[in-house]
Amino acid sequence: MTEITGKKKLPAAVERFILHWGDMGDEWGVNRSVSQIHGLLYLSEAPMTAEDIADTLGMARSNVSNSLKELLAWNLIRRVPILGDRRDHYEAETDIWEVAARIAARRKERELDPAIAALRACVSDAAEDPAINPVASKRLKEMLAFTELADHWFMQMLKVPRPRLVALMRLGEKIANLLPLGKVK
Repeated sequence: MTEITGKKKLPAAVERFILHWGDMGDEWGVNRSVSQIHGLLYLSEAPMTAEDIADTLGMARSNVSNSLKELLAWNLIRRVPILGDRRDHYEAETDIWEVAARIAARRKERELDPAIAALRACVSDAAEDPAINPVASKRLKEMLAFTELADHWFMQMLKVPRPRLVALMRLGEKIANLLPLGKVK
């Protein structure tokens, strides 16, 4: 049994956010419960115990425990000691820029890094295989070049100070006008 029935009543906007965050996480390949717990902790004004989380979301304690372990591994939450209470309490990182950076870094680690390794192996294997179609070989090289470029761009963006990154994002397509290739039409 992963769900229980007696959950605490949340304000409508908070419940809507938690449900949406869970759906979004599910679309990205993250367990819905993990995402819902993160959403709850992100909006919580104080650290919560696993029991508080289970009661609030109507989830089984074992589901909450496993989800908290995953959120700790993603570095999206942390344990917080509370004076006089021996139970573990949890709070979420609330700096949305930091949350986004940590999620992006974890996704890079889980998705982009293995893709680059696989593409490099495919390109290497294709170069040594006389039976490979030249079109397939060319497309593998192009995909590898694109993926490595995206990886390189991501690593550079991690080093850009936040105020400059915000300014860069606000510029949007106008940034292309600053490039020596001329104005975008």
